[in-house]
Formats: sequence, structure tokens, C-alpha cells
Amino acid sequence: MSNDINNILQVRGNRYGSFQSNAQIAQNIKSIMQGSSNWDNMPDYMKESLHMIAHKISRILEGDCNYVDSWVDIAGYATLVVEEIQVENSEKN
Repeated sequence: MSNDINNILQVRGNRYGSFQSNAQIAQNIKSIMQGSSNWDNMPDYMKESLHMIAHKISRILEGDCNYVDSWVDIAGYATLVVEEIQVENSEKN
């Protein structure tokens, strides 16, 4: 089991860069987002989407920027927000 985890961490480190660097970048981005004037007005699903996008951005900046899945994940999290907004808007009308 321990070897499996170490192998996974090695592969991920090669793909995304170091965990420490990713954490620093993601936390800096999240800090900026949370300090914005609109943060407290946003529902949890928007906040979580932005947190996940920050995580994916840090991986792109520190790791393989040509790894398509990272970009697709960002689009996916943004799409989830768009879909939720559309449902909320349709319920209002």
C-alpha cells in the first residue's frame, strides 16, 4: 500500500509540480478571492468552484501547462456554476 501511494505521489509530482509550491500558489489565489468585495455575497457552490479553479490554476502554473485535463477541469467547474445560475434564474421566472 505504501509503495502504491508513493508511486502515485511521484507520478502526480511529475505532472503537477511540488505539493508545497501548488499549495502556496493556491492559497495566495484563494486569499485574494476571499478578500474581494463580492466573496461574502456568493453562495457556497460558487465559492467552491472558484477554490477548485484556483487549485487547477496552481497545477497549471507549477506543472505541465499542456495537460489538457487541467484546462478541462477549469471549464467543468465554471460550467457547473453556469448551470446552477441558469436553474436559479429559471425558478425566478
